[in-house]
Order: sequence, then structure tokens, then C-alpha cells
Amino acid sequence: VQLQASGGGLVQAGGSLRLSCAASGRTFSNYKMGWFRQAPGKEREAVAVISRSGATTLNADSVKGRFTISRDNAKNTVYLQMNNLRPEDTAVYYCAASASGVLSLSSSNMNYWGKGTQVTVSS
Repeated sequence: VQLQASGGGLVQAGGSLRLSCAASGRTFSNYKMGWFRQAPGKEREAVAVISRSGATTLNADSVKGRFTISRDNAKNTVYLQMNNLRPEDTAVYYCAASASGVLSLSSSNMNYWGKGTQVTVSS
């Protein structure tokens, strides 16, 4: 499956952004989807994942109450709504797809990765 993320940009602290990730090549609804991020000098970390139907989500503690992952299987797209952004949210954000049977925040469960989109939050 091919993944293309978009929607990144520069925003002030407290602002919002909505990331999108369009999938192609395979049946989108067969995959669990996730968002991950990597800041300069830091390891990649999970942000949120969503089940195939969209009924179940998991969020990293650092984004709970601020970020929401969702998906539209008819549009083959997964979204990440990011509200109340903080400077520490600055990173390259990646979407990923998993064929695994387990919904997990672990990046090792992901089989496909898209190119990232840069999110920069100024203070």
C-alpha cells in the first residue's frame, strides 16, 4: 500500500492543524492505520492508531485530549486533527499501515510507511 501524508505546516502554539494521509494500492479498510512522529535528534514515537473500522483508537499520553485520529474508508484516508499545539509537537509526522491483528502503538507492527510531513509549532 502506498501512503501520502499532507497538511503539515507552521503554526503558533495553541493553534490547530489537520493532517491527511491518502492510501492507494490495496484495500484500505483491511489495514489498521497510525500516525507517528520524529523530532530532530529524537527517536520516532507513536502518536495515535486506529482500527480497521475506526471504532477503536489508541493515543499516546503526550497527545491525549489534544489530538484525534479518524479515518474515512470510502475515501481511503486517515486524518490526524491536532489542537492546542505545543512547541514540543514539532516533528516530521508519518502515517503508517498495519496488517497485524493487534492494535498497538508499537511501530514494529507497521508494515507500510509514507513520507513524512513537517509540523512546526512556534512559541
